[in-house]
Amino acid sequence: MTGPVAVTGASGFVGRALIGQLLEAGRPVRALVHRQGVGLSHPKLETVTGGLSDRAALLRLMDGAHAVIHVAGKVRGRDLTDFLGVNADGVTHVAEAAQAAGLRRVILISSLAAREPQLSPYATSKRTGEERLAKAASGAAFTAAILRPPAIYGPEDRELVPLFQTMARGIVPLPGVPGARASLLHVDDLAQAIVKLLDSPAQGTYELHDGHEAGYGWDEIAAIVERVAGRGPGWRLRIPEHVLRSVAGINLLASRLFGYMPMLTPGKVNELRHPDWVCDNTEISRDTGWQPLISLENGLSSILRGTPLKSDRGISNVT
Repeated sequence: MTGPVAVTGASGFVGRALIGQLLEAGRPVRALVHRQGVGLSHPKLETVTGGLSDRAALLRLMDGAHAVIHVAGKVRGRDLTDFLGVNADGVTHVAEAAQAAGLRRVILISSLAAREPQLSPYATSKRTGEERLAKAASGAAFTAAILRPPAIYGPEDRELVPLFQTMARGIVPLPGVPGARASLLHVDDLAQAIVKLLDSPAQGTYELHDGHEAGYGWDEIAAIVERVAGRGPGWRLRIPEHVLRSVAGINLLASRLFGYMPMLTPGKVNELRHPDWVCDNTEISRDTGWQPLISLENGLSSILRGTPLKSDRGISNVT
């Protein structure tokens, strides 16, 4: 492999973890940054300032690169229009620049939500982005692969970690339907999977999880958090659907009045209450050799208790 690895979404939670692993492996990285820097300094790290609609910036990003990993995405919005500009049009711009720059490999980090595009504008936009890449790759000089990660957590996570911390204090909100199950994945395992996929000829769409094949129920997650926190069962607070939908509707209205991008919307409630977000590692493990290293208990021990991050295979400091 020659040339740097180009990375979009470099300043985000997943992007920083990925760049750290690429640099640790001795690979030069060229990162696209927009409003916020990467927060890393390394002799093999170069940054390019610009957005996904800036063709000149994308061409600078990919000039001489071997591959691009497209991590950038938008998770907050009011309607489909808010999401499409980044999650679909952005994919088109990246694919066009990759073709123009002569790259050989394009990796798209999508979302498991794309499996159920009817649930929300976000899910629709992620599925549309996947379809745009598949169309662009047909007959192109580059090969393409798509990852659909489940819910991702890790030290810099601003979504799941606060929920885990609330559970550790003894308050366990339960917004999902009874019996719902979902896969989880530590961000470092995701970063390793991306690198494995980058180095393989694998094409297509892949799901992945942390090795817990049946996923987790909300009560199971709470029990693991409580065990790690060294406390007994906390107060289970089941949140009725009508409460979630009322709050989401008010939040959506307020976002339009005050001009902010909301997280909790009616579409997000649909995602939260979907009964099956369980993934399957069979195909990605078969095609790349990747295996998850970090169980939920070990990942949470590192976050909630500050213990060294360990893998299920007994390897300390897996990052």
